[in-house]
Order: sequence, then C-alpha cells, then structure tokens
Amino acid sequence: MSAFGGSGKATAGGPGQAAGESGGSGQTAAGEWVKSERQVERERVRRSRGRRSASVATVSTIVFIVLVGWIVTNSPGWPRVQETFFNSDAFVKALPDVLSGFLLNIKIFLIAEPLILVVGLLVALARGVRKPAFFPIRALATLYTDVFRGVPTILVIYLIGFGLPALRLQGIPTDLVTLGIIALTLSYGAYVAEVFRSGIESIHPSQVAAARSLGLSHGKTMRFVVLPQATRRVVPPLLNDFVSLQKDTALVATIGPLEALRQAQIHAAGTFNYTPYLVAALLFILLTIPMARLTDHLAARTRRRRGA
Repeated sequence: MSAFGGSGKATAGGPGQAAGESGGSGQTAAGEWVKSERQVERERVRRSRGRRSASVATVSTIVFIVLVGWIVTNSPGWPRVQETFFNSDAFVKALPDVLSGFLLNIKIFLIAEPLILVVGLLVALARGVRKPAFFPIRALATLYTDVFRGVPTILVIYLIGFGLPALRLQGIPTDLVTLGIIALTLSYGAYVAEVFRSGIESIHPSQVAAARSLGLSHGKTMRFVVLPQATRRVVPPLLNDFVSLQKDTALVATIGPLEALRQAQIHAAGTFNYTPYLVAALLFILLTIPMARLTDHLAARTRRRRGA
C-alpha cells in the first residue's frame, strides 16, 4: 500500500499518475475517476470569478436602475406623467377588460402561428422547385414573398379587413377576427418562407447527393434528409418572428376586434388617462420576454452543438 502512496490516487506509473501530473483527472485502483488537485483548484478559481462577476453585475444594475429612477422622479414634469401614465386607480379599473382582450390576442396568435408555418413552408418549397414545368408556381411564390414583405403589416390588415368584405363574394368571411388572422398569416408567411428557404439552402449539397445515390426521390430527400436538418437550424429565427407576431396581433385592433389594445383605447378615451395602455404593454411583455429568453437559449445551444 505504501509503495503506491496512501492518497487514493492511481497507482504509480499508471494513467492516474500521468493525468495528475498534467492537471487532469486520475483513476483510482477501483477504477473510479477522481479530479486532480490542479483541476479542483482551477474549478474553484473559475467559480470564484463567476461569483465575483455576478456580484459586480448585480451591483452595477441596481445602481443604474436607482440612478435612472431618481432622475425620472425628480424631473419637473414627473407629477403629471405619474398621474397620466401610472395612475393606480386607472390601472385597477382597466385591468379586467384589457386582460379579457389580451386573451383574444393569445387566441389570434395560437391560430395564426401554425397557419404561418404551413404557408411559409409551402412557399419555401415552391421557390425551390427547379423543373421548367413548375416555373409559374415558383414565380407566383416569389411574387408573394416580394409583395407581402414589402407592404407594412398594418396595410395588409386594412386591405384584408376592409377589402375582402367589400367584394361581397360568396364564402368570404366577415368575422373581423378571422380577417385579422388571414392578414397576419399572409404577412408573416412571406417572412417565414424566407427563413425556411435559407435553412433549406444551408444544407450542404452532398447531403442531397448522398440521399439520391441511395435511391430516394426528390420528395423523400426533402422530407427525410433536408427538412429535418433545416428545421432545426431555423428554430431560433422562427421564434424571433413569432415574438414579433405576438406583438403585432395588437394591429388587428385597427379593424375593430376588442383585443387588448382596443380595450385600452376605450378606457383611455373615456378617462383621458393613458394608464390602460401601460396595462396592455405589461401583458405583452409578460408573454414576449419568456419567448425571447427561450430563443436565446436555443440559439446558444445551437452554437454549442456546432462548436462555436
């Protein structure tokens, strides 16, 4: 026992000793891996630096917030701003109605999101078709993306919300919420189509060549080889688009549905106080911030997988 040392490290001349000398992990006689003293010290220093960085960041953030708060609350016009935008009575009075309208925003988002994914994917696939016989489809898909990416979303909502019912065609929906969902789908479908197309084109051609050499058709190659890889790559930018979509559901208020922004407008018009808009803003923030942090997490995980 004394010949090999009584420290519980690996035997002399074995892999544990070599690892211990190089600062890595070692292996005990029982086959269990243990960290060397140098590795333990490195991890201790790393944790200490992390705690110190977190402490400095916390203190600096608190100081910044306190400084900004002091400047704002001591400005000459703060009493008027507080009464107009931060009135507690108006906040409590508007909250139930704005919250009920916000549920409609969530409903619009949940319905429009899968529709946008379907439209975007179909348009991206249509733009990738290279056969001459399908040129009209490819040209139509290109025209769609160019037009709806160039027109502001609020104008699309106006055109769909007021233009379609004015046609008085059989089967055209007249429900304002449905028309708003159609407009958001058309507008965001163009952006999502380009996201999907960039993901598809990022797949190396050797992947397609290998799949075709195995006898897969073009459709099966896209379904089983290209699209699974492309979809994983475009998840972060897709989530960014959906964060924007959640906010832009408020634009549907311009054609009349009683969602959060419209409810806030009704309360503000009756009291000449803008606190209800603050209520709507806080509700949107509570929903979009978790989605934004999820997007950052997925983007960071993607970078780690690629070794970046």
